[in-house]
Amino acid sequence: MKATETSNYSLTEGGILKKLLLVALPIMGTQFMQMAYNLTDMFWLGRVGSDAVAASGAAGMYLWLSFGFLLIGRMGAEIGVSQNLGRGDKKGALAFSQNSGLIALALGSAFGLMMIVFNRSLIAFFGFREEEVAAEAAAYLLITGIPMAANFVAGVAVGTFIASGNSRTPFILNAVGLVANVILDPILILYLGMGVRGAAIATAISQLVSCTSLIIALFVSKGRPFERYSLRFRPDLAKIKLILKWSIPIGLESILFCFLSMVTSRITASFGANAIAVARVGSQIESLSWLIGGGFGSALVAFIGQNYGALQWQRIHRGTRISAAAMTLWGSFVTVLLIVLGGAIFSVFLPEPALITMGARYLFILAFSQLPTNLETVAAAAFKGTGRTIPPSLASIVSNLLRPPLALLLAGTSLGLDGIWLAVTLTSVMRGLWICVWYLLTSRKVEKKNSCQTQQKVL
Repeated sequence: MKATETSNYSLTEGGILKKLLLVALPIMGTQFMQMAYNLTDMFWLGRVGSDAVAASGAAGMYLWLSFGFLLIGRMGAEIGVSQNLGRGDKKGALAFSQNSGLIALALGSAFGLMMIVFNRSLIAFFGFREEEVAAEAAAYLLITGIPMAANFVAGVAVGTFIASGNSRTPFILNAVGLVANVILDPILILYLGMGVRGAAIATAISQLVSCTSLIIALFVSKGRPFERYSLRFRPDLAKIKLILKWSIPIGLESILFCFLSMVTSRITASFGANAIAVARVGSQIESLSWLIGGGFGSALVAFIGQNYGALQWQRIHRGTRISAAAMTLWGSFVTVLLIVLGGAIFSVFLPEPALITMGARYLFILAFSQLPTNLETVAAAAFKGTGRTIPPSLASIVSNLLRPPLALLLAGTSLGLDGIWLAVTLTSVMRGLWICVWYLLTSRKVEKKNSCQTQQKVL
C-alpha cells in the first residue's frame, strides 16, 4: 500500500465526526447485515412453526458463545494494529495481526470441533421437553460448526481492516455473504423442506463465502492495511501474551454473558418452546439497538487506539463526547420505537396472536435498557482503545452474574415470564451506568499518567 493510500484511512487527523462516521457507518452496515442474517432465518423458520424458531434459537446461543472466543483474536488485532499504526510502526502492527490470526485459528478449530462432536450434549443443557426441537437444534450445531475456524480467522481480518481505518472492505464482503443467505434460506427451508437444517446449511455457506473473501482481501484488496501480508512468520510470544492480556477479559466477558444468558434461557424454557421462540425473535429485534451501538463502539476503539498511539488526547476526549451524543440520540429513538411499535414489528416474524402479545411485552420491558446500553458501548470502547480492558469487563461480568438468580426470583412471583425480561433490563441498566461512571472517574487520571511517562522518556 502506498503512503498516500494509508493516510486516507488515518484517524489521527481530519474532522473527528467525519472520521468516526467513515469508519462507523460501514461497521453499522455490517452489524445490520448480521441482524439481517438472523432475522432472515427467523422470518422463514417462523413460516415452519415456533418449534423451528426455538430449535435455531437454542443452537444460536452456542454461536453467540463462540463469539466470545472469536473476540480474543479480533480484539488483539483491533487494539494492537490501531495503536501501532498510530505510532507509525507498520511492522509492529502487522505482527499483531499475524499473531492474533494464529490465536484465532487455534480457538476456532477447537470450538468448531466441540460443536460437531458434542452437539447433542450441548443442546441437552436446555432441557427441552420437545424431543424434535432438541434434535433439530443439535443438527443446526453440527452443520454450523464446520466453518467455525474460518469464521474466527475472518474475525481477525475484520479487526485488522477496522484498526487501519478501513471498515468499507469488510462491509462489502460481508454483504456478499448476506446475499447468499437471503437467496438460500427460502430455497432450503421451505422449497426443499429442510426446515432448521436448511437454515443451518444456508448460514454455513454464507459464512464460508464471507470468510474466504475477507481473508483473501488481506492479501490483494486495494484498501488492504499492509502492502504485503504473509502467513509465513515466527510467532512472537511477547505479542501473544500482550494480545491475551488485552483480549481475555473481553472474551471472558462475552463468554460469561452468553453462558449466563443460556442459564436464563433455560429458566425461560421452563415456560415452554413458545417462550424460547419469543425470546429469540425479541432479542433479534432488540439487536437493532445494541448492534448499531456495538458498531459505533468498534469504530471508536480504532479511533482511540490510533490517537492513543499518537498521544493525541484532545482528539480522544472530543471523539468520546461526540460518540456519546450520537448514541444518546440512537438509544432514545430505539426506546420509543420498541414501546410504541414493538408488537407490530414482532408480528412480522411470528404472526400468532398469543405470541405477538408475549413479544410486545418483551420489547416494552427491554425498551428501558436501550439508552444505558448504548452509552455503555461508548465508555467500554474508550477503555479498550487505550488497552484498559479489565474495567469494562469486570463491571459487565459482575452485573451479568446477578441476572440468572434475579430472573429465577422474579419468575417465581406473579410476574411469571415477564419477571425474566425485567431481570434482563435491570441488570443491563446497572451494567451500563457502572461502566460509564467508572470511565468518567478515571479517564483524566490515565491521561495524566501517560503524559508523565511520555515526558520522562523524552528527558
